[in-house]
Amino acid sequence: MFAHSTKTTMRMQDTKNRAPSSLVLQEMIRQAPAEYVTVDWLTSRLQRHSFGIIMLCLGLLATTPVGSSVPGFVLGLLAAQLIFGRTEPVFPRFIMTRRLPTTQLTRLGCRAIHVLKYLEKAVHPRWPMTFEVAKRGVGVVVLLMVLILLLTPMPLSNVAPAIVISMISLAYVEEDGLLLSAAFLAAIILLGIASAAVWGAIVGAIIIAG
Repeated sequence: MFAHSTKTTMRMQDTKNRAPSSLVLQEMIRQAPAEYVTVDWLTSRLQRHSFGIIMLCLGLLATTPVGSSVPGFVLGLLAAQLIFGRTEPVFPRFIMTRRLPTTQLTRLGCRAIHVLKYLEKAVHPRWPMTFEVAKRGVGVVVLLMVLILLLTPMPLSNVAPAIVISMISLAYVEEDGLLLSAAFLAAIILLGIASAAVWGAIVGAIIIAG
């Protein structure tokens, strides 16, 4: 019991001492090589932030009407890695060694920093115990949202699950237990709606066939 209490205290202290994600991105851009960077270099610099920031970017990209398939597959890969307990994402070697111009990284990074600084006014570390418990289910919930994202054929059906994935990713990055709980609630509601839609389609098909 004493050991559990000590671990809890250490986690709470670590949460208090963590740097905001916007500052982590600023430092990463400052250390970027002059000409190009690789995906491997990015994940090694982001470390504990790498899963959340990459999922956030992909989730936002998946909200576009024609851009959900590729981000969805990558999100599914990341979700599976979270389920298996990885601390940093791993991609095939040809992706990890892919070169990205530093100028492009700086341009996109500055935009992301501006957005994160705005969001950090409302989204910040809180409910640490809730976050520690809920983050264990992030991979499973994101994977379920990816299935809805990829398998629902209706127009604009990708928007809602992509927004939920973005909420979960932002909460994961900022270690916000309150936002993560709200995102999980939204995911449960969305799963219920999707399940009802699938069941309705099955019943309708049976009636028509009969």
